[in-house]
Amino acid sequence: MCDMPRLSLFKPEKGNDYKFHDRNINEMFQVGGTDLNLHKYIGPYDQGETNKDGDASPTQPNYSGSEINELTIQDLLFLENRDRKYAPDVYTIRGIYNVQDADFNLSQFGMFLQNDTLFLTVHLNDTVERLGRKPMSGDVIEFPHMKDDYSLDKNIPIALKRFYVVEDVNRAAEGFSQTWWPHLLRLKMKTLVDSQEFRDILGDATTDGSLASYMSSFNKEKQINDAIVNQAEADAPKSGFNYKQYYVTPIDEKGNVRLDNVNNKTDRVSNDKPINSTIDTPASSSYGFYYDGDGVAPYGYPTGFGTSFPTTNKNKGDYFLRTDFLPNRLFRYDGTRWIKVEDSIRLTTTNNDTRKNFKSQFVNTSGTKTINGLTVEQRQSLSDALKPKADN
Repeated sequence: MCDMPRLSLFKPEKGNDYKFHDRNINEMFQVGGTDLNLHKYIGPYDQGETNKDGDASPTQPNYSGSEINELTIQDLLFLENRDRKYAPDVYTIRGIYNVQDADFNLSQFGMFLQNDTLFLTVHLNDTVERLGRKPMSGDVIEFPHMKDDYSLDKNIPIALKRFYVVEDVNRAAEGFSQTWWPHLLRLKMKTLVDSQEFRDILGDATTDGSLASYMSSFNKEKQINDAIVNQAEADAPKSGFNYKQYYVTPIDEKGNVRLDNVNNKTDRVSNDKPINSTIDTPASSSYGFYYDGDGVAPYGYPTGFGTSFPTTNKNKGDYFLRTDFLPNRLFRYDGTRWIKVEDSIRLTTTNNDTRKNFKSQFVNTSGTKTINGLTVEQRQSLSDALKPKADN
């Protein structure tokens, strides 16, 4: 009596059966698949290189040489690779995916676009042979057959390309053969957007002739934003409350109207003049509205300006704007001294270098300053100024 050998499709080694299935599956991709251009991610830029995100620090080490590869993490605190470096060569692979219409998902509250996520299937061994490794998160894939040759903007001289970035890579369920060995990879991808991570591929949107200048909406959004700001500046040139259209009556400490050059029956300045009175210039230019000072005298009274008060040709009720104060300060001469009226605190709503106050000069300052022997930029982001330091 002889024993029959145990029947099993699975074999622990990748023998001829595996190679037979793998060749047939790869042939299906070569015949029915589409060409795809893959931009291979090779790691982040050095912190000391040109496309760096700030200086090196304990959480953003200055990797060099062979230390930088696809597994290197640029920012250990946020676990991000913001300055990604891609290989100069573009690799052509074959893939298959389901073409889908751009439909809106109406089964939930709001409208959600369903086609921003795409699942691509590629042949495992063929892709690894071409790339030198399997696809990974961060790789960017261009779909040549999805180029838009008929852009509505006639100023764009090139066909608009379609890019996707790989988010996840797994074995495809349909890629297992009868011998239980996997032959396919399933890539989950999202539409690529113009961001810092992909500047190596798209370039800078502000640079003429770059891919980003044609494909990104940055320049158009900037034009829209500038137009909105200009309209806002036209509608409300300055912040705060505008009271210039109101009449402000000068009053004394008792709340009575303060008069100057009084000529009445009981107290006559001149007997040859009729009974009259002239209202004095206001000591205050408003009714106490919040954020209303603009350094302009009420009713269009003439105002001098300078860095010091005049010593001659000064009369009671005169106004003078001190430009050496930040913000500029308006004074009124009461006959013996200069009394503060208001500060020019109404500013343009747009933050720029023309604002005459200490706050704007502090925020918009430029240049460097030496602190404890260390030269630092006066204007920099908080992520650069407040970096964690090693405590040894």
